[in-house]
Amino acid sequence: MKILFLDSPAFAKQDMIDAFEANQITCDLFYHKDYKERHSKEFEEAFAAALTNASYAFVFSFNYSPILSACCQNHNIKYVSYIYDSPLVALYSYTLINSCNYVFLFDKSVYLTFKNAGIDTVYYLPLAANVSRLSAMVCPDALTEKLSADASFVGSLYNEDHNFFDRLETISDFTRGYLDAIMHAQQNVYGSFFLEDLLTPDIIADLQKAAPYTPMSDGTESAAYVYANYFLCRKITARERLSLLKQASDRFSLKLYTHNPVPELPHAQFMGPVDWYSTMPLIFRHSRINLNISLKSIHTGIPLRCMDILGSGGFLLTNYQEDLLDLFVPEEDFVFYESEEDFIRKIDYYLSHEKERQQIAANALGKMAERHTFCHRVTSILQILSD
Repeated sequence: MKILFLDSPAFAKQDMIDAFEANQITCDLFYHKDYKERHSKEFEEAFAAALTNASYAFVFSFNYSPILSACCQNHNIKYVSYIYDSPLVALYSYTLINSCNYVFLFDKSVYLTFKNAGIDTVYYLPLAANVSRLSAMVCPDALTEKLSADASFVGSLYNEDHNFFDRLETISDFTRGYLDAIMHAQQNVYGSFFLEDLLTPDIIADLQKAAPYTPMSDGTESAAYVYANYFLCRKITARERLSLLKQASDRFSLKLYTHNPVPELPHAQFMGPVDWYSTMPLIFRHSRINLNISLKSIHTGIPLRCMDILGSGGFLLTNYQEDLLDLFVPEEDFVFYESEEDFIRKIDYYLSHEKERQQIAANALGKMAERHTFCHRVTSILQILSD
């Protein structure tokens, strides 16, 4: 079997190609710069030309591409999309209902949003890890000491200049106070996402004046969805990560792998960015505790970072994400915290309970190898395609 694989940037791209090949599926890579556009004659022509190279069973991409779906619909070929980002406004394209689509969503709440709306082209499929590759990785002696840590955090602090929220300079004092209140509430609530519902018409009208948003030409997304998930969630996550990591680094030895230095965390050891494929798994393996603080726009799904940690044999301490309970058992395979106080308490506990921590990490690695590799996910996809 041969498929056409959209060669767009994605962390797990090579792992997914390896999984397809392990299932005797050959991947021909296709790329065109307009893959994020909604309409492009050049893309359509390049795609049509690519289809002449072989007889493909289906087309695959990480994340959903409306223009790719439209092309597949026109050429009567199945389109498989595996979503790993949230939010993803492209999902609100009317092309989502195309009969060619098989859209696999890692966040169950997002899946249910579309499924309950009567859209039958969506499926729930958690993310995974390439456990065989991760297990085979060997850390050079020269790197072991550098990467070893009591606690590590790998990810963005969203402290870049000119983020979306900071564009809201001209909103009224009332709107700013209202947003601060609901954002503070959302920051402290795990397991329920309510920001979008609390954006009233008057608040949205003020946001529209400060940072106008118009739906995409083929889009059905609401302004509330965009403001809640793109503007507010990133700011909440920035505040939450900074607060939690400040408390952790003030009490414990913490290594921070992120792009920009963080003056607000003087006690954290700033390590800079890290390569996802070659180095990050070694960090997870050699850190006693790996911290995950999910982006708030991931409502219930298991972030790829969590799967990377568990698949690398690392110990995971994370905020509560409902979908984790579908696959793993708390305090048997991973540990979640319920508040800032609980976050600190559990770091302290598991740093002083080595055997218990190591057993939890080993349990998770075993389950990942048995049930949650990209090869398992490819098998699930193929089963659905054949039904």
